Amino acid sequence: MIAAGTAIVAIGLAVACSPAGPRPTRRPSAAPKDDDPVWHYEGAEGPERWGELSTAFEVCGNGREQSPVDLAPTAPSARPKALTLQFPPASLRIAHHEHVADGINNGHTIQINYDDGDTLMLGDTPYALVQYHFHDPSEHTVAGRRFPMEMHMVHRSATGALAVVGVLIERGRHHAAFDPVWTNLPTTKGVETHYEHVMVDVDALLPASRASYRYHGSLTTPPCSEGVEWIVLAPPIELDAPQLDAFSYLIHA
Repeated sequence: MIAAGTAIVAIGLAVACSPAGPRPTRRPSAAPKDDDPVWHYEGAEGPERWGELSTAFEVCGNGREQSPVDLAPTAPSARPKALTLQFPPASLRIAHHEHVADGINNGHTIQINYDDGDTLMLGDTPYALVQYHFHDPSEHTVAGRRFPMEMHMVHRSATGALAVVGVLIERGRHHAAFDPVWTNLPTTKGVETHYEHVMVDVDALLPASRASYRYHGSLTTPPCSEGVEWIVLAPPIELDAPQLDAFSYLIHA
């Protein structure tokens, strides 16, 4: 199902990638909309069968640049296009989605929508942060290691091209920058709630280092569309056990 990854270059870190192996076992996703093909993370409608479920999903089975991948450091290589990340604080718009529009993510997730302007420069191309969401456990692995969680920050250019910043999350210390989100984790699915007076310092959610794994990949769920620029930040961030457990309980309930 998952094709081998392309060569990766990085800022201060060079890596190679390979398929991430079997996807982690998860609870099946919530029922999608009536007019959409049904898919899950396991069973007869799991990742190995996604490409057979619908002609719209064919690239999931025959694509050449499929995500996620296993990331592994190798010898240094040339410096890629410069990466600039700067996220101004934004009010909280949060939703527990059963089915996320635009093919960006599909299934159970907590998504924070963002519309405060262009925040990522990849070379000379500006990308606007559209939303960020979380996966439990991580989609990407590093040298075969899977992390408890991963955050995906989805950006779109003026031409519609996608760039996703991945942030790996491991168990450790309490991360106060996540408190505004975690305090307001939604229990009702399919409804966006706007907390106009709750501000999230988005930049504080990221590791201080911008060293990153880079590769050309795809969306990690159907329709598995390719042409996505992936930037997975190398240093993981930490959440403590209560933070990890609160999200896991909600997303797998």
